[in-house]
Amino acid sequence: MTTTSRHRRNLLGMETSGPSFARDAVGPLRRLFLGPTRQLQWPAHPFFRYAVPPGILALIGLMVVNAEYLRDARHMAGVLPVLISLGTVAPLAIAVRRPVIAWRFAYPMLIVGTFHAKPTDVWPWSPVQIIFFLLIMVTVAAAEDTALTVWATAFNAVLPFFYTDYGNAIGQMLLFSAVALVGDLFFRRRQNKRALAEQTELTELERARRAVLEERTRIAREMHDVVAHHMSMIAVQAETAPYRVEGLTAPARAELAGIATSARAALTDMRRLLGVLRADDQQALTAPQPGLDELPALIEKAQTSGLDLSVEITDLSEVPEPVALAAYRIIQEALANAARHAPGAPVRLEARACDDRLDLVVRNGIGTDGQPSGAGGGHGVIGMRERAELLGGTLHAAPDGAGGFRVEAALPYRLDTTE
Repeated sequence: MTTTSRHRRNLLGMETSGPSFARDAVGPLRRLFLGPTRQLQWPAHPFFRYAVPPGILALIGLMVVNAEYLRDARHMAGVLPVLISLGTVAPLAIAVRRPVIAWRFAYPMLIVGTFHAKPTDVWPWSPVQIIFFLLIMVTVAAAEDTALTVWATAFNAVLPFFYTDYGNAIGQMLLFSAVALVGDLFFRRRQNKRALAEQTELTELERARRAVLEERTRIAREMHDVVAHHMSMIAVQAETAPYRVEGLTAPARAELAGIATSARAALTDMRRLLGVLRADDQQALTAPQPGLDELPALIEKAQTSGLDLSVEITDLSEVPEPVALAAYRIIQEALANAARHAPGAPVRLEARACDDRLDLVVRNGIGTDGQPSGAGGGHGVIGMRERAELLGGTLHAAPDGAGGFRVEAALPYRLDTTE
């Protein structure tokens, strides 16, 4: 590589890194003196409201104490001690909301506070001014990022070298650095807590989203199994009709063959869709899906396990299979919630088949532990609502106003009553 090419590459590197350096180093310096600052937010607690009047009185008292100190130790006269004391105390009141703005006022006051100081003084500032400035520096470091805190600490550390001897200036520089480090630790701790809270929220949202997707996938598989049965029956009936029905014309036979072909093609597509929905680590579902015929066994099992369950069910024999499957799963989940979250509570199940819908109601009172049942910390209600909405129905799950919990679902369907 030639010298010219290396020089050109170095120039390109400087052009690339220059703006980044200005943002990372010069940016916080500009913000320290001119840029926008952060405002501290305090909790809405009555303590802070009641603490304002005593705090103001304390600041006034310390201002008077500092003024008397300047009169006695510095031999100042007139209003000058009062003005210096006001400039010393006021920035702390500003630091409660705007720490950087308070530092902008307090830092020049360090220069003003050295007026009439004796050459033999170890600290050319009054005790009140030292304590207040350290408190302001803590708030700045706790509220702002590390880069701005480093700049403020650097300016603080330089000042003592102009007003005291080298040994004391080194000690004051270490004191300012230690105070800034403590404040920066508070800042980092708050940032970590905020990041952890955001990550926890994202994790909960992702967990809820994943639970919804898994429940939808499971519902899709179950609906596939129900619809696949009907599609298979259509295909079989269309293929066997020419052998079972005499006198069919050639066009009718061709129409039935087309119906059988379409039914089997749709069945193939549904099985392909099921393969996409099913995860790689899950095995195929081979057991028949439950329906309302299995509801008596579910009720008996719940009562045997200790659930105080009363039942009112009308004739459900005409309910279509997709609705029957959704109804069974909703009742199963509602009874499980009642047993889990309110053990010992009386539970009532009502199921009524109408001409165009199936109405379900599962309600319970307060359990032996004094708690009504509910959705708990899982996603059972989400799954029940998804099942109802897939059929075009509705589901409501909420406290009943009497200390219990009520799950109510309406699952629509149409019964073919034509001859």
